[in-house]
Amino acid sequence: MNKTVVIDIVGLSANLIGGHTPFLSNYLKNKYLTPIRPVLPAVTTTSQSTYITGKWPSENGIVGNGWYDRDDSEVKFWKQSNKLVKGEKIWDAAKKLDPKFTCSKMFWWYNMYSTADFSVTPRPQYHADGVKAPDCYSYPPELRDKLQKDLGQFPLFSFWGPNANIKSTKWIADASIWVDERHDPTLTLIYLPHLDYCLQKFGPDFAKIDKELKEIDDIVKGLIEYYEAKNAKIILLSEYGINPVNNPIHINRILRNEGLISVRTERWYELLDAGICKAFATADHQIAHIYLNEPTVKEQVINVLKKTPGIDLILDREAQKAYHINHERSGDIVLVAKPDSWFTYYYWLDDAKAPDYAHLVDIHRKPGYDPVEMFMDPKNPLIKLRAGYKLARKLLGFRYLMDVIPLDATLIKGSHGSPNVPREYYPICVTDSALEKKELEAVDVYDVIWNHLI
Repeated sequence: MNKTVVIDIVGLSANLIGGHTPFLSNYLKNKYLTPIRPVLPAVTTTSQSTYITGKWPSENGIVGNGWYDRDDSEVKFWKQSNKLVKGEKIWDAAKKLDPKFTCSKMFWWYNMYSTADFSVTPRPQYHADGVKAPDCYSYPPELRDKLQKDLGQFPLFSFWGPNANIKSTKWIADASIWVDERHDPTLTLIYLPHLDYCLQKFGPDFAKIDKELKEIDDIVKGLIEYYEAKNAKIILLSEYGINPVNNPIHINRILRNEGLISVRTERWYELLDAGICKAFATADHQIAHIYLNEPTVKEQVINVLKKTPGIDLILDREAQKAYHINHERSGDIVLVAKPDSWFTYYYWLDDAKAPDYAHLVDIHRKPGYDPVEMFMDPKNPLIKLRAGYKLARKLLGFRYLMDVIPLDATLIKGSHGSPNVPREYYPICVTDSALEKKELEAVDVYDVIWNHLI
């Protein structure tokens, strides 16, 4: 099989390639760029799972970055077991054809307990005293130790949160080359997250993202030059583009005002009690899954949604089939926001009663995705001093909460998830030769990778 590398540049769309990305602009002069119609939902875990199985979410089961576990009565986001993705993965199909085939899966999601030969993914250490320490998970297990010995500790706090920056993306790129130099995998899948941060914070505002575009351009340059020297076939890919937004929809607050949301009070704050809510939403960028514990409220929910500005699609179980998202993990109703809108997870009506985790980078406890985690509270002039004090407590071994995240959803200027966005914000696929289709469906990406391999 042909040595192949797939470089996933998160958030890259055709409108971003130009003077701010000199290497990519020059590289594309002799390549072919094909837009990909966004899958529903156009989010990381769904897009990646569709690409590597060639199956829609209705078959692979990845209906978003998280969903409601009806058995546990818990919302679960950003889980990592590869067993959650149903269907044969492309590396397993390749191994059947060529026993010598190997695959390196560098930070693509659902990377734990995968059948890939080499894999690395973010995995913090959660200590008993509440400390979250930077780390990563790998297979084989000793790969983690070797990488961190040679490249330094994986910069977890540069991967997500207010301090997200190019350091984590550079570490991933360096680690991918490190693995390739020592193991020479047939297929390498590389995830470069850097543009995801600035584009959600600022949207496609070149005055504010110029530095980040040049930084990712330089990382991609280094990877392509390395893999060209190895005579590898190279595919550049993205999962979604990020379009400008200005209208956060507080979907759970809307449901709460209808008497459908239940909370319980602990100390001063309110916690969403999903198991006894008549209806509630798990928000995920521009989509929201609404789960009904009481089916009799369905018409009430739909009626209020029809009156809610910013909602583009209201998909019941039957309507979900046309969008390939009809799966037992999906909500009883799936909402898609209009291109200028997105959904928050906020369910409290008074910020004074917001849960303690609302002010933290806490991707697992929040019952929905929270892009505001990329900001420190801009309304607090002492917020950096507060963060410094908290960090000092951590370094001294004291308990601490890094409670610096604001509750202002209007800070977010870019989002993704809807398939109904202008074509300039479509994800892209870049190849050496022209593809048969002028526009790909997400499931077609599997065939593009497969054809490069064989």
